[in-house]
Amino acid sequence: KMRSQIISCVRAFFEKKGFLEVETPMLHPIPGGANARPFITHHNALDVDRYLRIAPELYLKRLIVGGFEAVFELNRNFRNEGMDHSHNPEFSMIEFYWAYKTYEDLITLTKELFDFLFNSLKLPKILTYNQDNIDFNQWSIMNYKDALINIGGLDEKIINDKNALLAHLQAKHLKVDTSMGYGKLLAEAFDEFVEHKLINPTFITQYPIDISPLARRNDENPLIADRFELFIGGREIANGFSELNDPLDQLERFKEQVKAKDAGDEEAQYMDEDYVWALAHGMPPTAGEGIGIDRLVMLLCNAKTIKDVILFPALKPTKPNFDIISSKDTQTNIIEHKEGK
Repeated sequence: KMRSQIISCVRAFFEKKGFLEVETPMLHPIPGGANARPFITHHNALDVDRYLRIAPELYLKRLIVGGFEAVFELNRNFRNEGMDHSHNPEFSMIEFYWAYKTYEDLITLTKELFDFLFNSLKLPKILTYNQDNIDFNQWSIMNYKDALINIGGLDEKIINDKNALLAHLQAKHLKVDTSMGYGKLLAEAFDEFVEHKLINPTFITQYPIDISPLARRNDENPLIADRFELFIGGREIANGFSELNDPLDQLERFKEQVKAKDAGDEEAQYMDEDYVWALAHGMPPTAGEGIGIDRLVMLLCNAKTIKDVILFPALKPTKPNFDIISSKDTQTNIIEHKEGK
């Protein structure tokens, strides 16, 4: 019941802000919008392979190109990856895109959304989640490298040197190798040493550009992106950035992603020439964000696992523990449990 109320409140918030709710395709000719391994299916009539949506991002930004200046989609995504207490192969998100705004505007909007949820659902601003008390009066912003140093405990000299960072991560028995780029190694370090320590709401900003293939470059430092991720209770809740709207830069980013995929990175993105062509028509400065609905519900309901907030979570298949036996006398089927009727 709480999940239904949360989704209703999220929809009401964005409608009040003037966003238009839209629906975009779930069968994609090219998987895009996130770094993830897709599910593959086949369209018989067209005799072409299709990919289940891993994110609606590139279609929603096509709408921005087409003149829709504020859109959102409450969507289902599918990622062919591992499962754990916070990951299910199909999951719900809201993604929204806002023309003539920046990632800093999104940070303000995200805080407003949480205030709206707490007021509408009559929740206290200090919530218990797992063993932690999360204080939603205490929001903070920290850049990526400062988080690695001040929260992750890594030496600044190590994180500024790719080879030293690789050696350090290998010494900690993380699965990394020389084929990984510098940004990917920083991401592995962040996941291992920082993420689980971010309990109160924290916006981490200034992500490495090579793990942000769709985000706008920072004007002062082209090696970082105008991007943030929001962490609450030790896990990522939202991801947002000022969107890359330069078609030539986007083309080069896609080429780098293709190189990474060819080198063995199954989560790297594909080349999407159609999307580059859309950008060439002209996309205004835009900011976009995605928020995980399942994780949001887990947080607000103090649920320990994503299985507790999904009605039919993915589970390992088991053989049924009963037999269906035909009865000649009654011409009906009798279900007999294998351990007794």
